[in-house]
Amino acid sequence: MTIAVIDYGMGNLHSVAKALEHVTHENVVITRDPRRILGATRLVLPGQGAIRDCVGELERTELRGLVDDILTRQAKPLLGICVGQQMLLERSEENGGVECLGFFKGTVDRFPSDMRDAHEQRLKVPHMGWNVVEQHNNHPLWAGIDNHEHFYFVHSYYVNAVEDAQVFGTTQYGKVSAHVAIGRDSTFAVQFHPEKSSSAGLRLLENFVTWTP
Repeated sequence: MTIAVIDYGMGNLHSVAKALEHVTHENVVITRDPRRILGATRLVLPGQGAIRDCVGELERTELRGLVDDILTRQAKPLLGICVGQQMLLERSEENGGVECLGFFKGTVDRFPSDMRDAHEQRLKVPHMGWNVVEQHNNHPLWAGIDNHEHFYFVHSYYVNAVEDAQVFGTTQYGKVSAHVAIGRDSTFAVQFHPEKSSSAGLRLLENFVTWTP
C-alpha cells in the first residue's frame, strides 16, 4: 500500500508525511507525479496559505483535473487537511471570492472581525491554537478518539457545509460553529492539523490509513 501526499506546492507536506510514517509501516510518498498519485491506495490533500494560491497551484501543476476525477469516482480514500478541506467546498469568500472544487455543497466564510467570547472579550482572528472538537454523525476516523478532544487550528476562514449528514465535527469559536470535519463516501476532510495535534491527531491519521470505506 502506498499513501501519496499530493504535492502541488502548498501545504505542510513533510510534517504530514512524517506523521503518517509514525503511524504506519506502509510507504508514504510526497509526489506530484500523476502516475504515482493514481497508483497510490490512499491520498492526502494538504493545504496552507491563501486559498486562491492553493487552487491556482493545483491548476498550474495540472493536478486539478486529476483530483476532480478521483473525487468524482471515489476510487480511493482521500483526506483533506486545512485549506485542503476548504478547497473541497463550492466557494470561498477569501481573496474577494474564489471558486473551489465543489465536491461538498457549502461555502468557506471568514470569521467576523469583531469576534467575542461568552464574556464579550475580543477573540483573535486567525483562530490559532488548541480547541475542542465535538463529534457528529459517528465516523470510523473518530475511532478511539474521545468526543470533545482538543485539536490544533490555524485559520481565519471556516467551512459552512450545507448537508448536515456530511458534518462529522464542529468547533465553537465565539458565536461561530465551524464545520471542522466533513465527509462523503471515501473522502474525509478536517480544518485542524492532525500532524500537530498530538496523540489525538496521530490516532485520526492511523484510523485513516486503516479505513475501508
